[in-house]
Parts: sequence; structure tokens; C-alpha cells
Amino acid sequence: MQLSLFERLLKSDAAGGVLLILATVAALVVANSPFAGWYHSALEAPLAITLAGTGLAKPLILWINDGLMAIFFLLIGLELKREVLEGKLRRLSDIVLPGVAAVGGMVAPALIYLGVNAGHPDLLRGWAIPTATDIAFALGVLALVGRGLPAGLKTFLLTLAILDDLGAILIIAFFYTDHLQPLYLALAFMPLAGLAALHFGKVRRVAPALLLGVILWVLVLKSGVHPTLAGVATAFFIPIKDRQGGSPLHRLEDGLQPYVALLIVPLFAFANAGLSFTGMSLAAFGDTVTLGIALGLVAGKFAGVLGLTWALVRSGRGALPDGATWRQMAGLALLAGIGFTMSLFIGGLSFGDGAAMNGVRLGVLAASAFAALAGFALLRASRS
Repeated sequence: MQLSLFERLLKSDAAGGVLLILATVAALVVANSPFAGWYHSALEAPLAITLAGTGLAKPLILWINDGLMAIFFLLIGLELKREVLEGKLRRLSDIVLPGVAAVGGMVAPALIYLGVNAGHPDLLRGWAIPTATDIAFALGVLALVGRGLPAGLKTFLLTLAILDDLGAILIIAFFYTDHLQPLYLALAFMPLAGLAALHFGKVRRVAPALLLGVILWVLVLKSGVHPTLAGVATAFFIPIKDRQGGSPLHRLEDGLQPYVALLIVPLFAFANAGLSFTGMSLAAFGDTVTLGIALGLVAGKFAGVLGLTWALVRSGRGALPDGATWRQMAGLALLAGIGFTMSLFIGGLSFGDGAAMNGVRLGVLAASAFAALAGFALLRASRS
């Protein structure tokens, strides 16, 4: 059956990136309009789920960042597991070059941020903000470049971004966990045991696993560990094969993909990208948080990704994707500087919603826009 233009657009790699841009523009417009007060009040509106007087009470912004983003991390976990068992991460030889590039693309931005903020100990907590790459945004820009690029470029960028996400998960787990509550952490092993039983039993239905995942999310939230990690843990226990030969993991991943790409991530962007320009001047770019993030994402990602790729290829321990040129690899290194979703997310973990968060928003938005436009232009000019 022939798909309509609208259906083809929704299924394309560009769809998520386009909606992400539209949601960001909408957030900026609303935050600088007469509706700004309503926008911020709505995000701070309390929302509670209780049973017999006990439950969870959070402002709407945290239900989005801690709740809906757990589904985003669930999808990332499913993608990671699938790629390790069946896909691009299955063979070590296939991940060495993008893996080394991913490491360089995380270390260099972090060092730049720390260097810029060396004189401000209270701001060093944001070192991880420029280490992230936004998969949807970067692949969306690559799709907009059109034909004429080697197929291996997309594989390289996707593998790099997946490994980058894995690095972000580890960073959140080890560096953004505060005030541990041992009782809730111990209780969290109960739903984990249930998930393990379902996994090794190769249960076909995913509903029981998702229910246990919700219980795990609540307990992890109460324990002090960031609750989005419950999404990753749940994903790792979804069987890739059931007893009938089907794949619960593939079904869940395919079912979640459109909701995450077309609803959850754009909603997160709308809720978190609302930067007010009131009273702002060019001097705002001199703020050390903004400068550290912007330089980290643009210069750090570019130098780290391209530099270590060049070093590995030059040493004879790696080879560029078939048909790719160094000019095209430079374009990919620029696209890796699109931090956006994960950078804003880690920024919120680092600074909450205080004054420093405005610097985070400005740095992430400016750097991601520059990286997207520069990467697009370079890749477009290098097409065969």
C-alpha cells in the first residue's frame, strides 16, 4: 500500500528533528510573549498521584523530565540492547573507530567546560552538559542533506551517537545521584528480580515487564538515584526473543519510537527550551556557563571526534567508512556538536531551574544551531 506524503514524512529520519526544531521555536516564542507568565506557571503547576494519602507530588516540569523522559531512556536502552545483540555494536571491529571518536567527543568538551569555569567551583557541576549528542536532531540534519553521501556515514554517526548515549547514562548514574535512601534502593531489587524472571522465562507479553518498570521507577525515584535510569534497566530485561520465536524487544521498540520521537522529545524541548531574551545582550555569551557549553559542543566535539578519528586512521588501526572523505567526516564531527535534548536534560540535573540554567539554555541552543547549520552546509557541499 502506497504511503501518503504525511505518513512518509512521519517515518523519515528528518521528522523527529523537524518537530524538535518547531517545539524549540515555539518555546522561545511563548517565553518571550505576553503568555510567558502562563507558560512558566503551567510548568510549575503541581500534579499529584496519591493512594490513601500516599503518593507522588511534583510540578508538571518534573513529571516531564523525570517521568516522560524515563520512557525516552527506555527506548535508548532497547536500542542499545538490540545493537549489541544484533546490530552495529555486535562486532568489536565495527565499533572501534566510532567508539574512540565518541570518547574523544565526550572528553574534549568536558575539559573545555572545566577550563572555562576553573575559577568558579560552584559551576563545575555542569561539566557533562556539552558531552552529549542528540541522535534525533543529528540524524534529522543528515537526512535533510539528501542523497550523494556514502551510506557508511549514517552508520558511523548512529554508532557514535548510541555510544555517546551510553556514556551519558553512565555519567548520570555515577555523577548525578544524591542523598541515597538505602531502604528504597534495596526495595528496587524486587521489581528487578521480577524483570529478570520474565526475561529468562522469555515471556511474550511486555505488559508485565512495563508494570514492574513503573514500580521500579517509583522506588528508584524515592531512592535518590535519577529515575530515568529505571527506564534503561527495564529495557535491558526485555527479551529479544520469546518462546514462539517473536521479539518482545522489537515490538516494544517499534511501538515506542513514534511516541518518543514525535511527542515526548518535542514536549521536553517545549518545556525546557523557553529562554527569555528580556534584558539579554551579546554580553550574555561571555557568561562562563554559556561559553563553556558553547565552546565544548562546537570546538570540543569537533576536535575530539575528528582528532581521534584522524589519529586512529593515521596509525593504521582504523579506516574511514567506505567512500567517505575527510571533509565529510568533518561535517559529521560538527553534527556531533548538536547536544540539545540530552544537554538540556543534564543541564537541569546540574543546576535545576536557577539563573545558571538560562546560561545552559543559551549555550546549548546557540551551539546546537551553529553545529547543525555548519554541519549541514559542509556535508551538502561535499556530496558526490
